[in-house]
Amino acid sequence: SLGRSLTEVHITDLEEGVFYSNLVFDDGTTVSARPSDAIALALRTGTTIFATEELLDTAAILIPDEEEDEDEVEKFREFLDQISPEDFQAEGPQS
Repeated sequence: SLGRSLTEVHITDLEEGVFYSNLVFDDGTTVSARPSDAIALALRTGTTIFATEELLDTAAILIPDEEEDEDEVEKFREFLDQISPEDFQAEGPQS
């Protein structure tokens, strides 16, 4: 125990696929930490995790809209309705 309480975790940067973070303690001390460790500490202590909107936009993975998924499934079903096993037979000499 350091005699200090963790008050905030800041995910600060993303460079070449690597995240960086800081631990912020109750006396204002900031310590650099691996994001995995910082997040684990935050979860164990109930500490708030912060990240800028810019960082989140940079690191975001867009999840397709459910409606788009349904459209793709419908197109695939239509494709399946229009094909037959014969469509997959090889042409040319068979051994």
